[in-house]
Amino acid sequence: MSETKSFDIPKQLIGKAYKQVAKNKGAAGVDEITIAKFNEDLKGNLYKLWNRMSSGSYFPKPVKAVEIPKDTEGQRMLCIPTVLDRIAQTAVAMYLEPLVEPAFHQDSYGYRPNKSALDALDITRKRCWKYDWVVDLDIVEFFDSLDHNLILQTIKMYTDCKWVILYVERWLKVPIQQADGNVIARSKGIPQGSPISPVISNIVLHLVFDDWMKQEYPTLPFERYVDDMIVHCKTQKQANFYKR
Repeated sequence: MSETKSFDIPKQLIGKAYKQVAKNKGAAGVDEITIAKFNEDLKGNLYKLWNRMSSGSYFPKPVKAVEIPKDTEGQRMLCIPTVLDRIAQTAVAMYLEPLVEPAFHQDSYGYRPNKSALDALDITRKRCWKYDWVVDLDIVEFFDSLDHNLILQTIKMYTDCKWVILYVERWLKVPIQQADGNVIARSKGIPQGSPISPVISNIVLHLVFDDWMKQEYPTLPFERYVDDMIVHCKTQKQANFYKR
């Protein structure tokens, strides 16, 4: 590691993260810089990001609020980071994934390699032939209400990497810029739409739900897709007891 750098971050990790962000495409953030515009000085932009992250001087910009219709009713607010911030977040997600994936529950299906919503539906259907009752759980405003200290505590259970923890904390605190230009400060929650959100949400829910189920209800199978869960029960009495 260079004597002038605070953190040893591989340049290859930033390059790999860029390729993933470019593949996913996506809209511009608050700086209105698209992937195409970023590519005009690709080498220079990636070097600047790596240099700032390695020295501790990288600070993310506000996220851009975009409302999209929900599958049922109402609107869901997505928060779009800048291209630069998406690359940085993807790099951290790529760092964390190999550390946390081996620990995750086999019936956690959301935003995980080689798992999908169709896989969750398939195992749910098969278990419904064996269990007559289900409890359907959904955490209201999960992403918007997550406690920042809880997020950092759970991440520290898997890594003590200082630059990962530092930048996750900074991303948690970035404000939201609304369509009218107003900027809203945030003291809790994690923005939906950011590359780091899926792995953070799975880390938290693995510890507070999956592990809790294993300890408290080891005989009840379940499927979880991020903050949506189905718990299978043999009888109505068992289901009512679980709901308590």
